[in-house]
Amino acid sequence: MITKILIANRGEIACRIIKTCKRLDIQTVALFSEADRTSLHASQADESFLVGGSRVSESYLNQLKIIEIAKQCKAGAIHPGYGLLAENATFAKLVRDTGIIFIGPSEEVIEKMGDKIQAREMMGNAGLPVIPGMNLINLEEKTIKVAADKVGYPLMVKAAAGGGGIGMQKVEREDDIMKAVSSVVKRAERFFADSTIYIEKYIENPRHIEAQIAGDIFGEIVAVGSRDCSIQRRHQKIMEEAPPPNFSEQANRRLLAEATKVGSTLNYSNVGTIEFLVDEHENSYFLEMNTRLQVEHPVTEETLGIDLVEWQIRLAESNRIENLKYNKKKATHAMEVRICAEDPKTFFPSPGTIKTWSFPEMEGIRYDFGVEAGTSVTPYYDPMIGKVIAYAASRNKCIELLTRCLKESAVSGIKTNVPMILDVLEDQRFKLGEVTTHFVNE
Repeated sequence: MITKILIANRGEIACRIIKTCKRLDIQTVALFSEADRTSLHASQADESFLVGGSRVSESYLNQLKIIEIAKQCKAGAIHPGYGLLAENATFAKLVRDTGIIFIGPSEEVIEKMGDKIQAREMMGNAGLPVIPGMNLINLEEKTIKVAADKVGYPLMVKAAAGGGGIGMQKVEREDDIMKAVSSVVKRAERFFADSTIYIEKYIENPRHIEAQIAGDIFGEIVAVGSRDCSIQRRHQKIMEEAPPPNFSEQANRRLLAEATKVGSTLNYSNVGTIEFLVDEHENSYFLEMNTRLQVEHPVTEETLGIDLVEWQIRLAESNRIENLKYNKKKATHAMEVRICAEDPKTFFPSPGTIKTWSFPEMEGIRYDFGVEAGTSVTPYYDPMIGKVIAYAASRNKCIELLTRCLKESAVSGIKTNVPMILDVLEDQRFKLGEVTTHFVNE
């Protein structure tokens, strides 16, 4: 049994993990950087240690220092959260080689799914539908243009080692392909230390729907539910909900079956997420796998009556899936919005010290926050500082709860994206569930 966990992360997700550990009577160890000395996660943990300077490269990405602290405090396991080192195969292996439990899948699986090209090829060979595309090994102009013509415009240029808005760019016509390739290569080198790229067909008016899976060391794989993550800005998710609206039961069953097949192909152990792009005819295409907990996991928890952090811990302890705990589910629908410290008009980061942080106590509302009044929001980290989750008997009720909650909230000292979220919640197309990944731009 795991009795002490070091959390190799910060902010909202560190606070979220601590919450489950307290309920399970598991001791927690937090890390904090120079910039996070007064952070909420550091104060909530049983023990806290300075890991390094303010920049992530000096602190939360310092693998050897993290291992040193874990050994010093005699932590039996390390939870990586999401982002930072969560999908770093080298770190997972280093943790296990030290004799500490890594709460996540094997480093071999992390490495396979971390390379988007390898993941596409592997799942295509396993019979899963993948978006048509080609690898770009030779970056000569003639070779690239021939490959792009075969895939067809519009297309996406993507970094193999990382995703999100940073690692991709849409190309409408041949005249723009070389500029896009050059841009993505540079970003891939800067942010992922790997310049490998590929191109794939651009799906018109897609939805972004994902499936939550879990696997144990005995080979059992289950897909427990699906989520819609189509509300995005520059390929970064803003809002998520479960179950996906206006998605037929037949298409949902097929998507969950495909997600289970991904897990079985990998002999996957622990919690993970399979992401799909879904076209206008409800055809789903494998996009990628995230070998970790997702930011949007609360909507699955609230609609299924589970604690996915607890599941991660129990699976890391070699428990069988059949023995994992289900609680009484709270709702049939759940919706999450991400609160970010950014200007709602320009979307530039908005660092500063939070003077007011007030959100109403409401039935049907859950808060996963990483800050409080007095917290300093620095420019060193991701601007997401918390999440508000509504759970209710219907999608309309979730929208109503979130709208009322955000209108009654008060934040000062920094700017947030709350006005933009309210614009989405009050939009008629959104209320009808008629959205694609283009919704925010449109």
